Amino acid sequence: MDRTGTTGRRALLAAGAAATAAALTGCSTDEPGPRPATLRSESADTALRERSAGLSGALLLRYDAVLAAHPALAARLSPLRADVVRHVEALAPTGSRLLPRTPPSPSASRPPSPASPPSPAQVSPVAVSPGRVSPLPVSPAPAASGPARPAASSPAAPALPPVPADAGAAVRELAAAERSTADAHAAALSAAPPEYARLLASVAAAGAVHAYLLTEGSR
Repeated sequence: MDRTGTTGRRALLAAGAAATAAALTGCSTDEPGPRPATLRSESADTALRERSAGLSGALLLRYDAVLAAHPALAARLSPLRADVVRHVEALAPTGSRLLPRTPPSPSASRPPSPASPPSPAQVSPVAVSPGRVSPLPVSPAPAASGPARPAASSPAAPALPPVPADAGAAVRELAAAERSTADAHAAALSAAPPEYARLLASVAAAGAVHAYLLTEGSR
């Protein structure tokens, strides 16, 4: 990509981030307390927020799957993934405990030195089907010594979706997922309260920018 293209890409990334920040700043209220109508609609609003956060959460999983299968795309996809993390956090109901997955590190794809063989916790197994790869969850390594401790109760991490073995095809699928997520957020505008509708519109716009960047970069 030439200098002009790089500058345009950075401008689009900045525009998407700025739109989300503006919506978050605008999502405040001067009302001293909830009104009866607000209390009656609280359940519906919470359900809408959960659905919207779930849509962006599914998109975040797709980013993680592509990055796990194609670590060489990290420099290109990581800024877009960071935007999606912020979208999930902003869209979720107040007080939700969201723990976005840690993005795969590009260094994880480097072969280990002969002197230090990888431990089971460092190896990411991958299931391969015709034309697709699917990262599998990794079990933590057992403790080296000491008495057994009860495992902490925590929700299991959701499985990553399968990803095409071809990096270009994986990016094209990611662009399609960005577009469909943006369309779903836009479709929810009519059912959202004004402040949340502005946030949804901002996230949808950012998703459209992401889809454009992913599509143009794969040509």
